[in-house]
Amino acid sequence: MSNHLADSKSLYLRKHADNPINWWPWCEEALQTAASENKPIFLSIGYSSCHWCTVMEGEAFSNQEIADYMNANFLPIKVDREERPDIDSIYMQALQMIAGQGGWPLNIFLTPDDLVPFYGGTYFPIEPRYGRAGFLQILQALRRFYDTDKAKLNSIKSEILENLKNSANLPASSLTQNLLHKGLDTASTIIATPVYGPAFPMIPYADLTLRASRFENEEFKHDPKKAALQRGLDLVLGGIYDHISGGFHRYTVDPNWTVPHFEKMLYDNGQIVEYLSELWASGIKEPAIERAIAGTVEWLKREMTSTTGYFYAAQDADSFPNSDSKEPEEGHFYVWSYSELQQNLSRDELAELEAVFSISQQGNFEGKNVLQRQQSGKLSDSIETTLEKLFELRYGSRPVDTPTFPSARNNQEAKTANWPGRIPPVTDTKMIVAWNSLMISGLARASAVFGKLEYLQLAIKAAEFILKNQFIENRFHRLNYDGETSILAQSEDYAFFIKALLDIHQACLIYPSLEPNQWLENALKLQAEFDEFLWSSESGGYYNTASDASQDLLVRERSYIDNATPSANGIAIANLVRLTELSENLEYLAKAEKTLEAFSSAMLQASQGCPSLFSALDWYQNQTLIRTGSEQIAQLIKEYGPAGVYKVETGLPAGSVGLVCQGLRCLEPATTIEKLLQQIRESQNLRRN
Repeated sequence: MSNHLADSKSLYLRKHADNPINWWPWCEEALQTAASENKPIFLSIGYSSCHWCTVMEGEAFSNQEIADYMNANFLPIKVDREERPDIDSIYMQALQMIAGQGGWPLNIFLTPDDLVPFYGGTYFPIEPRYGRAGFLQILQALRRFYDTDKAKLNSIKSEILENLKNSANLPASSLTQNLLHKGLDTASTIIATPVYGPAFPMIPYADLTLRASRFENEEFKHDPKKAALQRGLDLVLGGIYDHISGGFHRYTVDPNWTVPHFEKMLYDNGQIVEYLSELWASGIKEPAIERAIAGTVEWLKREMTSTTGYFYAAQDADSFPNSDSKEPEEGHFYVWSYSELQQNLSRDELAELEAVFSISQQGNFEGKNVLQRQQSGKLSDSIETTLEKLFELRYGSRPVDTPTFPSARNNQEAKTANWPGRIPPVTDTKMIVAWNSLMISGLARASAVFGKLEYLQLAIKAAEFILKNQFIENRFHRLNYDGETSILAQSEDYAFFIKALLDIHQACLIYPSLEPNQWLENALKLQAEFDEFLWSSESGGYYNTASDASQDLLVRERSYIDNATPSANGIAIANLVRLTELSENLEYLAKAEKTLEAFSSAMLQASQGCPSLFSALDWYQNQTLIRTGSEQIAQLIKEYGPAGVYKVETGLPAGSVGLVCQGLRCLEPATTIEKLLQQIRESQNLRRN
């Protein structure tokens, strides 16, 4: 018998619809029921492609004994963090206070009258193991604690609530001298320092490190140019990249970028495409970079794009070895046994593949092989042909014959469809505005840098879908499930989509027929809504949720810490600076300054946690407007100028090809393209203020 999740649109919630646990979605009725029955709330937060979420669903959440106790003594609520990042953010902070670390699944216990947490953890095993108590024993102990020790319960709650409120109310202060240098140095140190565990892309840090590389007169603990390049090479050569069919996995479980956690997330791929494009623009013309971007776009078109133009959210790490398998296996779709390679490749093909990729009889992942390149450079035609053979083994057809590939939307579809090759992982086909926006930005920048109109057309089609479908009664919404729009947009949706619109505007300057100004007009209109419903007029910065959508939240946060995605406030500040330059409205610049001041104490005290705020500070201090003619724009926009904005104008001073305006002053008009390029590069140097 299904529980309250049976009619959910979320793939993650539907995965739990047939659990014996009587799950509720986060809703007013669930919260009222918990309060009226005096049941502590068991809040469990995860997402569809989360491996350990899937493990716990198959173990503890499918166990009848646990379910019986849970249903009798707790009110269980399931939340998809991709639907409600605002709820996830609050309780992830609380979990880190309780346990010292966070992660998903996020399992936390709340008192029903006020929703304040008093205990939490991540994965709970069904029986005691991994140094953890069994889940049923934890439930029994927590219910006894809730019933019998109110004094200690209230003490724990008071401390957690006070800390949450303090974290949401940062003291504002003036921007200090050399603050930008501190952030640049911190980011380049983080990117340059070897890790001794899992390796994550950490693109906000990599982007800030690349920004630091243009300040040649500055002294940093590590060479930022070298660190930025190495991060790019790790991404395009490592096992984190799918060398056969494109796209980047979430992270690698080892520090050598070899064995990935195999899920593919749209937000990672969008950020990586933009970062690699900027590496190329900065002068690093590594062929593996161009190949990885092209392969990722092909994967996006083939497997992650709806017929209406938007991009799907994610693909699972796990897939079924065959239709009779009871459970999917991690990475099965992507890895190769040595015997399989021997059977399907000639001796010469296998020998060349072994010379280029890390392949052995022992394998590097549970006896099988993840492909990782051993050197940079251009791959030979014969290697590309061999990789196409492996593509055909995986998909059942050659790349040229596979422009699109159908999605397995759930485990049942994956197991029952007649796949010509391997059974693919499940794809979460929902549309998330923030994640689509990151990919739109990546495509727009790659289009400008590599001169690929096709990339820009993909970005435009996705943006047009959002503009057409994500507004209900003139309010912006976050999600779309097969044409059904839901959930009011959150700060990251506003900030990332405004950035995407501005990135399309800049890329469209090369193609006047695409009407670049329409994208700027849409960005200005959306910024007005962002300011109306999420701007903090008292403190500065943007709340995570709108003023009329925060009633069920414990605290109203203004997120500034970067996670797998940039912080909304960091991107919002950069947008405000860009809008200042393009609209000549200084009110945007005043908002940018107030927001930076709102978070300056955090930037000073916790610089390692907020690289996007420092990138925004770079925009604020080094903002540059380049006015030029249509004849020059295609060449200029390929340049690396991370604090630069372009305008195509006809009324330039006589005899000039462009005018560079830095902050509130303009340089002498440039009479040659070479002089203009020199001015643009010089304008991006660090100014200490």
